[in-house]
Amino acid sequence: MKHYDTIIVGAGLAGLQCARLLGRQGLSVLLLDRKTSLDSSIHTTGIFVRRTLEDFDIPEDCLGPVIRDVTLYAPSHRSMDLTSQHDEFRIGRMGRLYRRYLDHCLRTGVEWMPGTRYAEHSRLKDRLVVRLDGSNFSRWVSTRYLVGADGANSRIARNLKLDLNREWIVGVEDVFSNVPLEGPPRLHCFLDPRIAPGYLAWIAHDGEETHIGVGGYARMFDPLRALDQFRSSLTGIIDLSEARPIERRGGRIPVGGVLANIASGDGLLLGDAAGAVSPLTAGGLDPCMRLSSLAAKVIAEYLETGNAEVLKLYSGELFRARFASRLWMRRLVTSIRHPVLVELACAGMRLPIANWAAWHVFFGRGSFPDIEFPLRRVPVHS
Repeated sequence: MKHYDTIIVGAGLAGLQCARLLGRQGLSVLLLDRKTSLDSSIHTTGIFVRRTLEDFDIPEDCLGPVIRDVTLYAPSHRSMDLTSQHDEFRIGRMGRLYRRYLDHCLRTGVEWMPGTRYAEHSRLKDRLVVRLDGSNFSRWVSTRYLVGADGANSRIARNLKLDLNREWIVGVEDVFSNVPLEGPPRLHCFLDPRIAPGYLAWIAHDGEETHIGVGGYARMFDPLRALDQFRSSLTGIIDLSEARPIERRGGRIPVGGVLANIASGDGLLLGDAAGAVSPLTAGGLDPCMRLSSLAAKVIAEYLETGNAEVLKLYSGELFRARFASRLWMRRLVTSIRHPVLVELACAGMRLPIANWAAWHVFFGRGSFPDIEFPLRRVPVHS
């Protein structure tokens, strides 16, 4: 039976970031994913915000052009423009980025198993014995620590008896090339509960790729039907006459805030599995990068020292207070279901204080907090 320091289940951005950081520290890491190719079945639009771009080494060729402009639309398509003086957003070329990060992992000694599912695990003395299933094999391996980066409906979370996501929206989008860009690259955000109940519809257009999507609560709409309805309403806003389809993306997005109990002595959760997504904007890439980087520090320290106190630095309780106002606003947005009320709210955004609030939602620097990590200085409590 092969033994690893850490097994990471899920090779999205969260799993890849954690794996490559642990690999750099010399730990033996097994990274696995049910997909056979990382650039297939991508779930995220991939919008990186300014704070992430400043703090992390996202390769330049894995990013689209800079976006500074946002247009908000009421249900009537009456619009309001917001512009920042800073380079606020860039749309990631996520398949390329995943492959690049996987290459970083492999160069640090991380072992990669595509087309593999985590099935179960059990404890045997000082290690976990894990069953992995592929299309034509079943294999047992062992590890000192297990990491769940396996999405909003995490099997790892259930088996480790950690917290589970209870609230999410679903999103679906089509990605196109060959769509003409008039003016600067822009995010178009449409507030209309008829097609995107509890969230919004969007066009993310940077002149190279165009993402057109809808999101909302699954119990309140049919995503594919809503996407067709939304696309048919875009005449005069964007020209899709020569658009070439690239792919369709979709999936669940947790919006209940970071979960409280996301770590134990046997393993921890990353990314969507940990609920590390903004409850209001559903943006998850910045929380993903920050939480995964913290997780790598915590795991390395815990495995080196055996000090369980270090795991307390990876408690969701440390982060939930940061999301309190966004959770409250999420409840407010969910409760507004009539287009007339949304129209009035959009009209109110033209008032100075409401306009500032809208500007802050899109361009504010607040995100997932950084945690100061005292390496090898965490006291052992008896």
